[in-house]
Formats: sequence, C-alpha cells, structure tokens
Amino acid sequence: MATPPLPPPDPQFVLRGAQSAVHTLHFCEGAQGQGRPLLLSGSLRGLVHIWSLQTRRVVATLDGHGGQCVTWLQTLPQGPQLLSQGRDLKLCVWDLAEGRNTVVDSVLLESVGFCRGSVLAAGLQRWMLAVPGRGIDEVQILEMPSKTSVCSLKPEAQARLGMPMCLQLWQADSSPRPLLLAGYEDGSVALWDVSSRKVCSRVSCHTEPVMGLDFDSQEARGVSGSAEKALAVWSLDEQQALQVRGTHVLTNPGIADVKIRPDRKILATAGWDHRVRVFHWRTMKPLAVLAFHSATVHCVAFADDGLLATGSGDQRISVWSLYPCT
Repeated sequence: MATPPLPPPDPQFVLRGAQSAVHTLHFCEGAQGQGRPLLLSGSLRGLVHIWSLQTRRVVATLDGHGGQCVTWLQTLPQGPQLLSQGRDLKLCVWDLAEGRNTVVDSVLLESVGFCRGSVLAAGLQRWMLAVPGRGIDEVQILEMPSKTSVCSLKPEAQARLGMPMCLQLWQADSSPRPLLLAGYEDGSVALWDVSSRKVCSRVSCHTEPVMGLDFDSQEARGVSGSAEKALAVWSLDEQQALQVRGTHVLTNPGIADVKIRPDRKILATAGWDHRVRVFHWRTMKPLAVLAFHSATVHCVAFADDGLLATGSGDQRISVWSLYPCT
C-alpha cells in the first residue's frame, strides 16, 4: 500500500494583536542586534506593528497613514530605515535607528490602486523607487532620497494593459541597467528597461489581473498569481524575451501574493480561499496546503533563515518552519 501523505504541520507560533486584517509582512534581518529577525506587519487600520519573534510580542507600533490600509513594507539595505506605503496616497520613510520610530520623509503618491512599490539599491546612500504613477497605466521611477523623477514608464496607448498591479525592480549581474517587471490588470507581465523607457518584452500570463509576482534572477525564472485559478511560471532569455513556461492549476481562484524563498528551493502563495500553498520552486510540485487561517490570506513573507510568515483577514499572523534551509 502507498504511504499516505503526511498531514500539514501546525504553525510554529501565532501572533495576535494586529487588531485588524493583516495586508503586508516583511522580515527585518539583523535588527537591533537580535539573533532572530524582527517581523513587520501592516494592517487595514493603517498601523505598522514591529514584532519580536523571541518574545512574540509587539515592540513598537507606527501610526503614519491616518487609519488607511498599509499595503507595502520594505526596509532599506543601507540602514535601519523602513518604507511604508498606504492607501492614504503616502509613502513614509521611517528612521528605526536606536529605538527611534519617526517619519523622516514621505512621498506623495498619485494612484489609489492596490499596486505595491519596489526598491533597488543604487549605492550606499541612493536607491531607486518604483511606484504607480499619475496615469492609469503609468509607473513612476524616482531616485531616492532626493525624490528626483527618473522617468515615467507608460505603455503604448494601443496596448491597453490597464493599471499596473505589482512591480519588481531588479538588476542583472551582467549589466548595470535597472530593469522592472510589472504585472498588469489585463493579466500580462512586462519587462521594462528603465534607462531607455522601453518595454523589452511582454507576455500574457493570465486572463485576470496579476495580483502578485516574484522573480528568481539567478535562474531567470518568475512566477505570478492572479484572480484566476492558476499560477503562471515564465522565463527570461538572454535576449530579454519573456516566455510562459507553464501554468499550475489551483483548486480555488484568487492569489493575493506569491514569494520565492531566498534559497530558491520553495515558494508560497497567499490564497483568497484562506489557504497558503507551498510548492517546490524548480519542479512546481505541490508540497503542502496550510489551512490555518479563517479568512483571505493577504500576504506571505520569508526570512533569510527560511521562516515563513502569513497574514490574513482574520487579524492573525502565523509563523511556520517548513523544509528547513540547508
């Protein structure tokens, strides 16, 4: 007889106290001299909570978005600074050094959409920021911290891509030119050359808006999820042409977020069906279905050590240790 599959594990622990739906998560590595990373969460009511994974309690609460949903969090590589993006059309830059929790700068956004920003380090003190732009289909690129506008990336009118839904800035090892992957409302993924402001390639991956994407630059492969019942896996060749490699049909429609673990062994998806699904990244073999949450899972995040955090409309954050990093 075949051995029955092992039941999915329970979370290592659960964080309660977000007080509203959790819409974004981010691990802050090496923070404040702690052995374990801090976990940052952004909530529907506009609060950012900083959690200690040692005490499993909130160590600080940041209130900078006037009660409007926090949709994206990102720490900057060059120091203890945090970016938080909210539905109040504001992106806040926080100073977290030496226990401080103060807004030191902000960027006014021009789009009310759900699209999260993306950053790319451009030296010790400079970084590039991609955010949705003024036009419905536009992406704005800024140099920070000067807030200098680098360019606006606007598709040709006849393309009719709709709104940008998710963004990822990156740089190939072989070239200093910054590139942007953008998932659009029409279900396509486009690769932009930021310097030339041109689309290098575009591919139709989904029949519904792209809700989340992640890209493995070492393997030149990416994955995206949408409002439909499928994940798309695509690749980028040496001529910078995107190509769909395959689709993985899901049980239920709706992927809110997708992340590849830093060691590029597994990936996790956040589902509208309250489930987190875990796949082997190279083969896309399904490995686990985590059925802990009782509402939409809005976000997933991996720490460098492989820890997985998932945030949901049920106001809980679950933390999992799955297939440990070798």
